[in-house]
Amino acid sequence: MDHPNYITPAGHAALIARHIHLFQVERPQIVETVSWAAGNGDRSENGDYIYGRKRLREIDRELSWISKRLKAAVVVGPAAQPDKRRAFFGATVCYVEEDDTERTVTLVGEDEIDIDKGRISLRSPVAIALKSAAAGDTRVLKLPGGNREVEILAVTYPDQ
Repeated sequence: MDHPNYITPAGHAALIARHIHLFQVERPQIVETVSWAAGNGDRSENGDYIYGRKRLREIDRELSWISKRLKAAVVVGPAAQPDKRRAFFGATVCYVEEDDTERTVTLVGEDEIDIDKGRISLRSPVAIALKSAAAGDTRVLKLPGGNREVEILAVTYPDQ
């Protein structure tokens, strides 16, 4: 990895919870199903066996990916940000575009992206433009569809 994997404490906890769930709940259930299906005889046309083995590979692949992400994780608590007037990792930024469209986004790590909830990667074009901005600043978003000027309305951080 060529850059740190910044993650909030909540995102870190979610990754750990996912790892635990896969390792302690889903994987043992699939192993049990595969063992039962293997005992039924012919494996070539045994759907439970074939699907179970496929699902087991998917789980193992995801466990490996989560383990790598957790090892590279740098947990950063946004509430501890020294300059809360400016937008950095973990900040929630409210801005208005040229066409008076108001948007609110939270700058998070790559493992926490959720566009539907307004959680965008710290490495996204929007986040790059908003980084270190304060309320009242004007920034230019460099997007594939062209540049857009935005005005920062507010920058907030979570309390904890």
